[in-house]
Amino acid sequence: MLFKLTGSSCSGKTTLALAAAGRLERIAAHDVDEVGAPEGADRHWRQRMTEMWVRRALDYQDRGIDLLLSGQSPLGELLAAPSAPLLDGIAVCLVDVADPVRRARLAERDPGRWDPKAIDAYIGWAAWHRKHALDPSHRPDVIIDNGWPEMVWRWTGWSAGDPRWRTQVLDTTDRIVTDSVDQVEQWITEQRDAHQAGRLPLSHGWAS
Repeated sequence: MLFKLTGSSCSGKTTLALAAAGRLERIAAHDVDEVGAPEGADRHWRQRMTEMWVRRALDYQDRGIDLLLSGQSPLGELLAAPSAPLLDGIAVCLVDVADPVRRARLAERDPGRWDPKAIDAYIGWAAWHRKHALDPSHRPDVIIDNGWPEMVWRWTGWSAGDPRWRTQVLDTTDRIVTDSVDQVEQWITEQRDAHQAGRLPLSHGWAS
């Protein structure tokens, strides 16, 4: 399976992925940016990297290992990756945090790097993530327009009630890290159980 922790910057995705994977068997944790992000990386680049990581997940899948991936690609981009239907299962969790906390974390992590306009962009991206997680019809142009031409937008006719459109939401605001790690571990265990029992909506065959 491919487990994805998504969301805007400074919500704690990578920290949670590494910690949760350390508690579980048969799972590898990676962050999208570990391969290096070019200056001015855009949605075209992000979507190409999403496909690359899906193929990496398929390599792990052949060895009986799940992939826990942290990065900013939302559910819609993951499902549109050309190779996504080849995965045995897909589960996505939005790791979120309150806007004032995100602003403070951005300022602390990279002092002086982000001007107010750039920080506002991260806040806006977080707001879009929240609505996208609930409804596939919310502003799909944000990820579709000027994207990577190889993407296959299979879900654009889905409604918010489609069982395949499912993103778990974890708000890390005022939550200690160990509690959030507990939640991620529990989520992965539940998704694995659902997959084994044939109840995972995004299991093999979902695209058809």
